[in-house]
Amino acid sequence: MDLLYILRAVSRFSLVAQRRSVNLKQCTNCRGNLADFVAVCPYCGVSQPVPQIAMAQSEWGVPPQNSNKALASLICGVILCFAPASIAAVILGHLALSDIKRSAGRISGHGMALAGLVMGYVGVALTVIFALAVVFSVRNALRYSVPRNEMAAISTMRTYNEALKAYAAKCPQQGYPVALTSLGPGPGTGDCTRANLTDASLAIPKPVNLGYQFVYTPGVMGAEKVTVFALVASPLQPGFTGKRYFFLDEGGVLRQADSQIIGPRSDPVTGTENNDEQ
Repeated sequence: MDLLYILRAVSRFSLVAQRRSVNLKQCTNCRGNLADFVAVCPYCGVSQPVPQIAMAQSEWGVPPQNSNKALASLICGVILCFAPASIAAVILGHLALSDIKRSAGRISGHGMALAGLVMGYVGVALTVIFALAVVFSVRNALRYSVPRNEMAAISTMRTYNEALKAYAAKCPQQGYPVALTSLGPGPGTGDCTRANLTDASLAIPKPVNLGYQFVYTPGVMGAEKVTVFALVASPLQPGFTGKRYFFLDEGGVLRQADSQIIGPRSDPVTGTENNDEQ
């Protein structure tokens, strides 16, 4: 009866242990199932080794460490509000939030990372808005200066017309110059190499003045002199520094066109813009 009672008790204990997820072991002598904490086998009475339960070290007393990336993100986002600091704030903020999420509470600084991230995105947005404002301001300024640039180009073409005529009269054997450099300053009253008819800024191969470039092309040079020429003024950035193209030849008539296709058959500049004798 005692043995039967013991077997029933052990069976009940085994069932309860299974229900409570208790780890079981086998007796070293009779191979019966025993709980880990049983020191003596109830079947055969042989002592059993009891495993030592390792207690996990408590981390309750260890304070979490602040994230350096979160702090750097906050500094870049608050102190420096424009790129590239704003871009750095966004990158560091995302990295800090990822580290904090994986640390399981060992790293703090979620608020700093989030604040740096928000300020970084704000800084990027402000930078984009500022850049667009600058671009539109420059474009508008260039558009507003188009009439002024065109009037300056017309005035410069008149200056060249007078200088080229004076050169042809001064150097009849040469005719018109082979290059604009011959119109520039020279010693005394000048000669056919340096006729002293314009200032130095206009006496260069391709002068530029207020958004326009001037290109001089002498005609076919005969055996003795140059009898024809073509002078074209083109906007450096069509539509922004100027809209019209201007043309001048030995006939002295200043002409205009809205494209690069311009020549002696283009429309003349009319009204108060052209005061030259035609």
